[in-house]
Amino acid sequence: MPYSTAFGDHFYCQTDGRLECGHVFLAGNGLPARWQNAAEFRIGELGFGTGLNAAETWRQWKAHRGPNGGLHFVSFELHPMQAEDIDRALSRWPEIGAERKALVARWPETPEGHVDIDLDAQTHLTVVCGDAHASLGASDLTFDAWFLDGFAPSRNSAMWSAELMQLVFDRTRPGGSFATYAAAGFVRRNLIAAGYALERRPGFAGKREMLCGIRSID
Repeated sequence: MPYSTAFGDHFYCQTDGRLECGHVFLAGNGLPARWQNAAEFRIGELGFGTGLNAAETWRQWKAHRGPNGGLHFVSFELHPMQAEDIDRALSRWPEIGAERKALVARWPETPEGHVDIDLDAQTHLTVVCGDAHASLGASDLTFDAWFLDGFAPSRNSAMWSAELMQLVFDRTRPGGSFATYAAAGFVRRNLIAAGYALERRPGFAGKREMLCGIRSID
């Protein structure tokens, strides 16, 4: 179970991070159903961590994508891990064994700047290394869905700031969405203030709430 000493928090749910990804980030964004008619779909993620969400999303994408669909998974990560640490963390889940091996094999020895990896002919991964606010502010990409998966708001409040949530909203395509395990009051208020139509849903593994929302089509 990887643990960040910088933020005093585990990288994912201690019950089962892979199943949490499905419950919170995929289902919270209406996936995989929204992939059915998408020629190109882009997911943004705050906090790449071990790559668990990327690996599980890729696994699900391969099972549900159309023959001509393309997925671009873009993650913003301040402290990218080394390949051997990613390998060790993800080895807990045999369900994503193929995805883990492919990711680790392509992961650079020194991850920095923009890490761009073609996972397969229909799937591209970009990990933007550095401060999320600065990196997203400098990006001109727009996104169909967001996985907001920073460390707990009580441990890493900057990842949930009003300024960053506004940038996330501004980079969301009309009709696009977000989902997060976080349900702290200030996170909810920041997302509403940014412009999202918010929804509360039951959280994973007994957690009372999670949040998801839509950027309305103007």
